[in-house]
Amino acid sequence: MKRKYTGYLLLAPAAVWLGLFFVIPFYSLVAASLFNPKGSINTGYHMTWHVQNFPHVIDKYWPFILRSLVYGVIATLLCLLMGYVLAYAIAFKAGRWRNLMLVLVAAPFFTSFLVRTLSWKLILGDDSVIVNSLKGVHVLGHDGHLLATPVAVIAGLTYNFLPFMVLPLYASLEKMDPRLIEAAGDLYSTPVKAFWKVTFPLSLPGVVSGTLMTFIPATGDYINAQLLGSPNQRMVGNVIQDLFTTSNDYAAAGALSVVLMVIILVMVMIWIRKSGTEELV
Repeated sequence: MKRKYTGYLLLAPAAVWLGLFFVIPFYSLVAASLFNPKGSINTGYHMTWHVQNFPHVIDKYWPFILRSLVYGVIATLLCLLMGYVLAYAIAFKAGRWRNLMLVLVAAPFFTSFLVRTLSWKLILGDDSVIVNSLKGVHVLGHDGHLLATPVAVIAGLTYNFLPFMVLPLYASLEKMDPRLIEAAGDLYSTPVKAFWKVTFPLSLPGVVSGTLMTFIPATGDYINAQLLGSPNQRMVGNVIQDLFTTSNDYAAAGALSVVLMVIILVMVMIWIRKSGTEELV
């Protein structure tokens, strides 16, 4: 009898944690999205099943939703390109330096997300080495700048979420049997062809996991747009934050949050289905 319930007892702490800090907040968010939009902190909010909140926020805030999705996709692609090269080098070429390189990948997590983002204000500042160098080669004009531009926001997103791409890719590549690559060479395959026919398909679970772990938080992020961008680079996360904390429009904030979650969920399901890795769901 004890063995029968051992698994449930082991799962109980995680289930309680998810119930308290995911299920209940998620229910509260969905409920808020259906509040009377004319409510306020003074008069109170009432559940009126006001589904018109959803088309209203889509019509009003669709540019911010689209911008967030575009920034998230670009940052994810950049992380994938750089992260795959880095993960491949660590898995197959690092040798005795492998552990050190993994520590260096994870090292940014030892610093606050806010501090890391603020450091990019110095890196991309108007008097920084990068900006002066770009002006020197005439990539930027005399009065050109990088801060308060989409480039700065996407650079911050890429930097902050790059480890989320590298670690799943490394885990997928590291467990790959190198004899499969050797077999491709024995069958007269070129290194490039062996990569696309053997290495990349076998690493696809890591690619999918990494892209999901990068795209989802990058799309909903608001810190990078707040610190590195301008009002022209505001993302949907900034709008949701303002609706909750400044405007106190809980109905619109909840509806916009639910809309964003649904859009991301649909995109994730399509990506997983197209990549042929449904077992990750």
